[in-house]
Amino acid sequence: MKILTHSIESVGAETDTSPTSWQQQMKSAIRDLASLRKTLELPPDSTGESAEATFSVFAPLPFVNRMKQGNPNDPLLLQLLPSSLEDKSPPHFITDPLAEADAIVGPGVLKKYTGRALFIVTGACAIHCRYCFRREFPYASSSVLGSGWDEAVAAIAADDSIEEVIFSGGDPLTVVDERLNALITRLEKIPHVVRLRIHTRLPIMIPDRVTTELTAMLAATHLEVVVVIHANHANEFDRDVDAAIGRLKNAGVVLLNQSVLLAGINDDVDTLASLSKRLLQVGVLPYYLHQLDQVVGTSHFEVSIARGKEIINQMRAQLSGFAVPRYVQEIAGEPNKTVLA
Repeated sequence: MKILTHSIESVGAETDTSPTSWQQQMKSAIRDLASLRKTLELPPDSTGESAEATFSVFAPLPFVNRMKQGNPNDPLLLQLLPSSLEDKSPPHFITDPLAEADAIVGPGVLKKYTGRALFIVTGACAIHCRYCFRREFPYASSSVLGSGWDEAVAAIAADDSIEEVIFSGGDPLTVVDERLNALITRLEKIPHVVRLRIHTRLPIMIPDRVTTELTAMLAATHLEVVVVIHANHANEFDRDVDAAIGRLKNAGVVLLNQSVLLAGINDDVDTLASLSKRLLQVGVLPYYLHQLDQVVGTSHFEVSIARGKEIINQMRAQLSGFAVPRYVQEIAGEPNKTVLA
């Protein structure tokens, strides 16, 4: 398996160099297992070193600071802590479980579903989630950075069936505002593109990423803007995250959340119900609860579909219908996500 290291290429062109800027927070993230354990006052443990060697640690401090010191089972920590279990994947856990290679229609552009195109804006991310389904995505060969955008935009412009462009990655908000604005401006000139969807963990990981420039950009575009954040647990929220989401809300964007059902992290009704309540408190609609994608190195996170359905049914008995996310699974080659419950 190829070693994946975090790229900070996307954050290098911004003029704001203050110690508290989001770019500086990206650069000061924890990048190794030993430092992560030391910061959280956990005893040294080398059992995750082989996993770290194939998929590196990247943990931004604003997120780490929400973890409980001394707790090796903290639900936020488990999302990014390398584990020896990553070396024990069964054969049906593979490098490209969603067959994304077959959906590539241009450099960094994937078309899985009618009317929508997924734009891999960057390979950089604000956190290395251990369950990431793109752990093995060939970012370098997909030409998603720099001049690769020219061909990607051209591919979208050439297909008039595409009404919605989905910025993904990596995390598209690791791209600085100036470059992001230039890309959005180019998409605005394509007549058949009417909607922009941005999938991001930055408002959760580093709330300062939601800058005045970013919100002004999203408020100004004539495109319909949907921002899909990714939170798996209510503990991921604090005042700074609430404020960042509030700034997005004030920009007039539609705010949704998607989660992944993860063993030992959120696979019980109380945890997911608390997450839904927390999301609604800040104006985010619970959207999707994803069944784990079976990518190599992630099998220890898998929860059975039967258990997932049971949790959703329990949530429906406790919460208003709009507070219960759709439990879905993405199956390669299907024309849409499969709704499980």
